[in-house]
Amino acid sequence: MREIVFDTETTGFDPEKGDRLIEIGCVELLDRLPTGRTLHLLVNPERDVPAAAVEVHGITTEMLRDKPKFREIVDEFLEFIGDAPLVAHNAEFDFNFINWELKNCGREAVSLRRMVDTLEIAKRKFPGAKATLDALCTRFGVDRSARIKHGALLDAQLLAEVYLELMGGRQSRLELVAETTEAVEEIKVVRTWRAPRPHEPTEEELAAHAAFLDKMKKTPLWRQA
Repeated sequence: MREIVFDTETTGFDPEKGDRLIEIGCVELLDRLPTGRTLHLLVNPERDVPAAAVEVHGITTEMLRDKPKFREIVDEFLEFIGDAPLVAHNAEFDFNFINWELKNCGREAVSLRRMVDTLEIAKRKFPGAKATLDALCTRFGVDRSARIKHGALLDAQLLAEVYLELMGGRQSRLELVAETTEAVEEIKVVRTWRAPRPHEPTEEELAAHAAFLDKMKKTPLWRQA
């Protein structure tokens, strides 16, 4: 099964208020394992990047002036994602920006049926616990030391590891269970025949049982017949 884990960075929170996409990072998975294929795109938003956004991802207006506009990289992006399910953390946010940019290019929106939201998965799996990407990396022991600021490709790579753990971890795939090449010694069990024990009561045991019943104050039901 092919899936694409992706993340975006933007100038703000709402494309309908003029915020724009500035970075896309994609990681290809096959059977929920990274193949090594990635896509990293910086996009000219045709507007300034607010200082508050720069604090989050470190991408400035100057860094994007010579980068292609979304309409110039849209074919590359659509070819990479194909028709695969799209995995993202707080996926609705990323889908909103992607589909806004696609709409501006006159392209068809990406169907929400393709959306896999790891934030919702984490909330269901660990109710009440923190479900940020950082918190999940800590929970699953995913190394995030390189994550000084948000970055679309790095975050997508971290999310790919988190997604694998959320869906059961590496041990859920039988071929990833540690294999051994050592020969297994055949164990033979030798059983000694023993005659079956007698189970019928002896005459003495029957007599003792009858004497015990005679001493009972209330006659047993099977003797009342």
